[in-house]
Amino acid sequence: MGLVGLCSAVLLLSLVALSSAAGSDAPRGVAVGFVFDPKAKCEPPCKHGGVCIRNNTCFCSKGYEGETCQYANCYPKCKNGGTCLRPGKCRCPPAYGGRYCHKVTCEDGCWNGGECNAVNGVAKCICPSSWTGSKCQDAICPQGCRNGGMCVAPGICSCPEGWLGGACHTAVCTKSCLNGGKCISPDKCRCRPPFSGPLCEERKKFH
Repeated sequence: MGLVGLCSAVLLLSLVALSSAAGSDAPRGVAVGFVFDPKAKCEPPCKHGGVCIRNNTCFCSKGYEGETCQYANCYPKCKNGGTCLRPGKCRCPPAYGGRYCHKVTCEDGCWNGGECNAVNGVAKCICPSSWTGSKCQDAICPQGCRNGGMCVAPGICSCPEGWLGGACHTAVCTKSCLNGGKCISPDKCRCRPPFSGPLCEERKKFH
């Protein structure tokens, strides 16, 4: 039988709850009544499955609220400026994520132990002391990397060919400098007088 054909003006809603009595899990019916007018009209009409129970009065289905049931209701409410799209689903602003916009999210994540935090509403990786960069992707070498070396891990330089040392500061000569000469760049010696030549092997003759 349709609602319009009902003689009664009272609609009973049955809410079923489980009994908490020990040893009993049988359902228990609870009837809640409210006045319902089958000829009622709602303008604008009720949305999201809401029922027009009296003129311009909507009874909203679970998860919606407002005069015409136009607003979705998220519980818990959307955080950090998020808006409720449908029951239990939030649209989050940039820098936030999670079901209720409760998590700060950094694009591509944070590397090397960095933590994602919101700084003035902007997601930012907070890096440990030995890393830097937008994702904490760049290692820090406090000693610096000279002569074209690159910092590849905290305090560790990757040196180009011809250089060694913690800061790529020691030149390498494939053949040793002779007579007290010093290797000052790859395969280049600085000689002590009176020596000269590529390896300081020549002694200058004084006339």
